[in-house]
Amino acid sequence: MSEKKTQISEEIRLIPWWAFGLAVVLFVGIQVALHMFGFRGEHNPPPFPLRVLFPVLAGTIVAFVVLGVGYVNRDAKHRNMNSALWTVLVIFIPNAIGFILYFLLRQPLLVPCPQCGTLANSSFNFCPKCKYNLRPTCPACSRAIQAGNTFCPYCAHELKGAAV
Repeated sequence: MSEKKTQISEEIRLIPWWAFGLAVVLFVGIQVALHMFGFRGEHNPPPFPLRVLFPVLAGTIVAFVVLGVGYVNRDAKHRNMNSALWTVLVIFIPNAIGFILYFLLRQPLLVPCPQCGTLANSSFNFCPKCKYNLRPTCPACSRAIQAGNTFCPYCAHELKGAAV
């Protein structure tokens, strides 16, 4: 459970400071604008709880969209993707389809090779620079094994030092 919290907090740290600032400014601006001008001049305004709830809901939605745009901008840079293109697409493609496309099409994170430090795609089996085995497999059954295992957990094949 703590591993999940760590991942979420790391993802939240990706959101840039300007997105937080803009979200706060827009949230407060929507509150002020809708409370001052939203229901002025109506003969039968909605009940007071709805006049409070609507601006809060509208401001919250706008703030989350701004935070999402900031996240996409920083995450695309983090994944070596074109951040300007994805930011524009997320802003201008309506109904959150831009967000959905980004999360479906984004590149996997690059991980450093333990041997040489070169950044490699997390789905690679070997480092493209030094041929280090990033995903060791059992020589008998070809299933993934953990480094340091003495036996394959799937077929009980004895693992030599070279295989791990």
